[in-house]
Amino acid sequence: MMQILMHYRLAVASRALAAVGGGYAVSSLAVTALALILPGHAVDRVVAATLTGLVVMPCAVMWCFAASTALKAWLGLLAAGLLLGAIIWLGGGV
Repeated sequence: MMQILMHYRLAVASRALAAVGGGYAVSSLAVTALALILPGHAVDRVVAATLTGLVVMPCAVMWCFAASTALKAWLGLLAAGLLLGAIIWLGGGV
């Protein structure tokens, strides 16, 4: 019984860590990628990307707690991060 409780608590802690850290990372990558690929003036691109980033973070947090396992939450964030990193790299941001 104690081991089940400990496993549950570690799973919730892992999801919370993924939500906060991974959500922030994905949100930052999304803002950077959008600022690079959106059309228009630089200031307009950055403002639009930043406002979109304010939507990405809560969506990433919800994903972490909606996924069936903590591993799937981490893998989803990793996949999104890799995709956004590739967009940044191909967009000339690095």
